[in-house]
Amino acid sequence: MPTTRNSIHDNARKAAIAALSARMADAIDLGLAIKHAHWNVRGPQFIAVHEMLDTLRGEMDDHVDTMAERVSQLAGTPQGTLQGVSGATSLPAYPADAKGIEAHLTALADRYGAFANAVRKDIEAVGEAGDPTSADVLTQVSRGVDKALWFIEAHLPGNA
Repeated sequence: MPTTRNSIHDNARKAAIAALSARMADAIDLGLAIKHAHWNVRGPQFIAVHEMLDTLRGEMDDHVDTMAERVSQLAGTPQGTLQGVSGATSLPAYPADAKGIEAHLTALADRYGAFANAVRKDIEAVGEAGDPTSADVLTQVSRGVDKALWFIEAHLPGNA
């Protein structure tokens, strides 16, 4: 691992880098799923959902960038290649055969929920390891992901 003048203990840095890297892989995977849905949604609410997904993708890209920069600050090496992400994501494969708005939004809601839950676990673990700044980065991600999940779920049946 490269050196840094950052005074965070090595064990805390390693724990934070591991957690941030894992969530980064999930976020990149989720960002690709959002874009896939954006390109493939069809239905009576098309334009609203299409534009919402574009916004959500941009927000996810911002989360990835924030986590990657924190990994770099801790003297880690953020991994953003497709090969690295495909081997590291904890999210299930997106259903390539999803059709219609409800199917895409349900698939995204499932993945957002899994991602949000993993982020919350990492907030606690990274804080306990001794890196409150990285825990704060993950808290920021959590706030954004929870809001996005709420937006997606609001479009699904039973949530009116």
